[in-house]
Amino acid sequence: MPIPVTILNGFLGAGKTTLLQNFLMQAARLEDVHLGVIVNEMSTLDVDGTILDTTEVISRKSPHFATLPSGSIAAKGGQARLREAVEKVLADGEVTHLIVETSGSTHPWPLLTALRDMKEVALHGFLSVADTRALWQDFDSGKSIHAGASSNLAAGKRGLENLLAEQIMFANRILLSKTDKVPADVLQAVAQAIHPLNPYADIIGMQWGNLKLEQVLAMPPYDYARVETLGRELTDWDKTHGGEMAEPESYRIDSRVIDDPRPFHPQRLWDVYNTFLGVGIYRSKGFFWLPTRDELVLLWNQSAGSVGLEIINYWKIRTLEDESLNLSPEERAGMEAKLMGRHPLFGDRHCRLTVIGDEDGLDAFVAALQDCFCTEAEIAAWLDGQPFDDPWPATVARLKAT
Repeated sequence: MPIPVTILNGFLGAGKTTLLQNFLMQAARLEDVHLGVIVNEMSTLDVDGTILDTTEVISRKSPHFATLPSGSIAAKGGQARLREAVEKVLADGEVTHLIVETSGSTHPWPLLTALRDMKEVALHGFLSVADTRALWQDFDSGKSIHAGASSNLAAGKRGLENLLAEQIMFANRILLSKTDKVPADVLQAVAQAIHPLNPYADIIGMQWGNLKLEQVLAMPPYDYARVETLGRELTDWDKTHGGEMAEPESYRIDSRVIDDPRPFHPQRLWDVYNTFLGVGIYRSKGFFWLPTRDELVLLWNQSAGSVGLEIINYWKIRTLEDESLNLSPEERAGMEAKLMGRHPLFGDRHCRLTVIGDEDGLDAFVAALQDCFCTEAEIAAWLDGQPFDDPWPATVARLKAT
């Protein structure tokens, strides 16, 4: 029997990883459900895979977990990598349901055709996650998506609106995320605006990925016949115009990776967030540290005009430096061995972020972020215990699965 598959598709920063985390926590409480997970990222920096690895519900070492960074699984090379990942995750026969989280630049149709050819799996849910606030603020509550997509095709090109529209059009369930960040009338307006793009799919609002896993697992097999004509028309358009719907370059989407052991200056980072973050920066995420919170592994999680800071873990070097923990000689030696070869001042502390956006504005924002790193004088001040201005929120909220 083929293993049922659910795809989490949707644009960059819509909330796919949060939804996946919630599903994993729910699955841990269900005796007869054993999820396999494949995570795809556009960037070479495997942030989502690392985030999931820090949870208590799945480990990177699990045979049922695979990550595919650096490119879309809808692209030709990506489809081969996807097949290998599926074979690996399903190899021992224990998985009862497979969930695949795509990169935000993944186009549905090439992925759908690739899955249809895999006899060991059967697609059931193709969930399109859409950021309600981003549609409201950047796309006239979603009303400009269809017009923009049509205008692009008439001009012989593809654009961001085409990707957004088609991610919705191929779905059999549409999830409007971050509903807690918009008024109720805006949520209704967005739902009404995107409904004509796909009148056959349910539209469900959610916040923080709170969606019942059992309802998703119970979805019927995907109806390929409904989208066959649309997929064929898009394929023919590509052949005629020399386009390639599966490639991020078709939408002028590119990425950069920032890798530096130094901390960000909290005030300068705050200023960049408030002054440099334009519409063309779709997504930036990764791990970093601040001199004011040097024990914490922080997650930078930006989507469109909003940024979230999350505590992911504690740096190993801070454990070694904390004398109140009263580490035994054996524990101290073990910790020192793990830190062997790390930075002499910072230990395992580091900043690694991926930034994804429009080609035109990407490098300017990356340069602004790089200017936020602490200077030698500021690092000396941190070592001396001097204070820093830190406008970032200090309160912590804990989230629970449904």
